[in-house]
Amino acid sequence: MAAPSHRRSLRTRRTLVVSAAVVAAGVGAGVVVMNANAGAVDLYHQTLAAKDGWASSGTGTTGGTKADAAHTFTVSTRAQLVKALGSATDTTPRIIKVKGTIDANTDDSGKKLTCADYSSGTGYSLSAYLKAYDPATYGTSKLPSGTQEKARAAAQTKQAKNIVFKVPANTTLVGVPGSNAGISGGMLQIQNVDNVIVRNLTFAATEDCFPQWDPTDGDDGNWNSNYDSVTLRGATHVWADHNTFTDAAHFDSANPKYFGREYQIHDGELDITKSSDLVTVSRNQFTNHDKTMLIGSSDSEPSGKLRVSIHHNIWKGIVQRAPLTRVGQVHIYNNYYDVTALNGYAVQYSINSRAKAQVVAENNYWKVPSSVKVAKLLSGDGTGAVKGSGNLVNGTATDLVAAYNAASSKDLKTTVNWTPTLTAGLESSAKNLPASLATTTGACLLK
Repeated sequence: MAAPSHRRSLRTRRTLVVSAAVVAAGVGAGVVVMNANAGAVDLYHQTLAAKDGWASSGTGTTGGTKADAAHTFTVSTRAQLVKALGSATDTTPRIIKVKGTIDANTDDSGKKLTCADYSSGTGYSLSAYLKAYDPATYGTSKLPSGTQEKARAAAQTKQAKNIVFKVPANTTLVGVPGSNAGISGGMLQIQNVDNVIVRNLTFAATEDCFPQWDPTDGDDGNWNSNYDSVTLRGATHVWADHNTFTDAAHFDSANPKYFGREYQIHDGELDITKSSDLVTVSRNQFTNHDKTMLIGSSDSEPSGKLRVSIHHNIWKGIVQRAPLTRVGQVHIYNNYYDVTALNGYAVQYSINSRAKAQVVAENNYWKVPSSVKVAKLLSGDGTGAVKGSGNLVNGTATDLVAAYNAASSKDLKTTVNWTPTLTAGLESSAKNLPASLATTTGACLLK
């Protein structure tokens, strides 16, 4: 078998005061959401509650709540979204309300763009690329270089300019309830900025038209793609909440194979890399995907960053990286993992702790079919730690670390160097998670 590729308490408010400033900001009648930690609040100005994971640390995460009327936008097209985001270096608070589904693969006039449009004028063609780098003639010891690789990179750059949306600091992006809000085929890039909120959005069909062949990746080579649906790179204080992530409508089972390896057009769903820090990921649904969440892009990332809280999410039809953790202090609690094969996505593992990562995994629930061994739910490289407690497999308390270590030559360590304290909403039992999270996670729920 080929080796896999590894590449965040305020007192409860009992009244809601709608100020003239909020009305002036374009909320009008507004959308009101009930939150156990903050009472009744306006959805577009809602901030992360105190002690709700790592992103509540320090200054907390408030996004664009201080936005004025001139920086409050409602967008429904790619061009409108680009204009609302503005410059990635502009720190002016802004609120962006996404109404409906935005197709990232469109031009400024709304015309649909295809892979052929991106490759036009670059000289790239898949057939020529396959001929140029066939391992039988090109070999397997070096990355592709030369005319066709330059053409592929040029085509990929054209696509990136169209589908990558760079999010500035102090921004709130929220889907308008009842509008099927989301982004299709695009990537939110949250890079080297602080204080961002992303909520109530469906991210689907994030696809790379031009994957690169790497014969040196793994035992038999791999096709590697760009574009995560949401990517954090050197970002701090980020709250991703009530979103849905999916490969739909194009599942990996439809991907062809070239050089004996899957022609992979999907990368991550939500990746947290390049020393990003102070992140809370809550009440999202991660579905129908392979390499889902990467925390830390390299085993050599410096320590002291990559502090992430992941709670009350559903993981269903996920192959791996739920998440894969490196270096940081990661709290994974009250999540529901259904590892039954779905649409061709069959589990390799759920949680991977490597490169001295310090993971606390508590009170999570796994639904595991008889065909999947409990030892497969965790993974590691022998240096990472997972301190587990209260985890259930099909309703039964299970020591996942012991099960993994009994079947592995690279044991997970069982002690960590920190104790989670930012744990608002932590449930002491996982037994009700399959039912409760089914109606409280994902996009289109906030009202």
